[in-house]
Amino acid sequence: MRGCALSYEFDFSFLNDYLPELWHGIWLTLGMTIVSIVPGFALGTGCAVGRLYGPPWVQRLVTLYVEGIRNTPLIIQVFWLFFGLAVLQVRVGPFPAAVIALVINVGAYTAEIMRAGLQSIPKGQLEAAACLALKPSQSLWSVQIPQAVERVYPALVSQFVLMMLATSIMSQISAEELTGVAYMIQSFTFRGFEVYLVIAGIYLVMSCLLRLTLLGVAQVSFPRRRRLGTPL
Repeated sequence: MRGCALSYEFDFSFLNDYLPELWHGIWLTLGMTIVSIVPGFALGTGCAVGRLYGPPWVQRLVTLYVEGIRNTPLIIQVFWLFFGLAVLQVRVGPFPAAVIALVINVGAYTAEIMRAGLQSIPKGQLEAAACLALKPSQSLWSVQIPQAVERVYPALVSQFVLMMLATSIMSQISAEELTGVAYMIQSFTFRGFEVYLVIAGIYLVMSCLLRLTLLGVAQVSFPRRRRLGTPL
């Protein structure tokens, strides 16, 4: 039996017609990510503090939240916010639903990362803070949390990059982010291979830029690491 020759011809020229849509998808993806990072980090840090130092009922509540979010798919959480709440006559738009879901999701993972960072602080640091007559709250915000963030910052960066990549599922609720735009383009052009190859390259570039940006923030925020030459 004679083999069939590969007759597929690659063509990327059609992408010029969809540059506005691609830019829109890129900016929406970056917007979701940027808007979600700060509140997600704040939520996770608060949960980590509550799980370590809060009263028993707070510890149980935080544990339930963290384990519930970390053991269910993000897409189910998004569907619940977008479709589930609609049954109760609570309408949440695609972008707000995506951002809320990302904040809740990354907050749970950040909580565990920050909890590990807080537990890694040597007891001598806490004893020194007590000797300086610092209140527990002052010790927490001035000694423990800054050191914890510095210790776990590489893990936080990786988590935030993963969060940006997770925005790709938001097309399932009609959010016109990058993957949603890619699906639209390939449905018109039938050039799925070229479209998704380009989209993969764009995600790779955005991931590298986000990582470099966050590492640049670390160079400014953690002068001790810069002075000692400690890698991030």
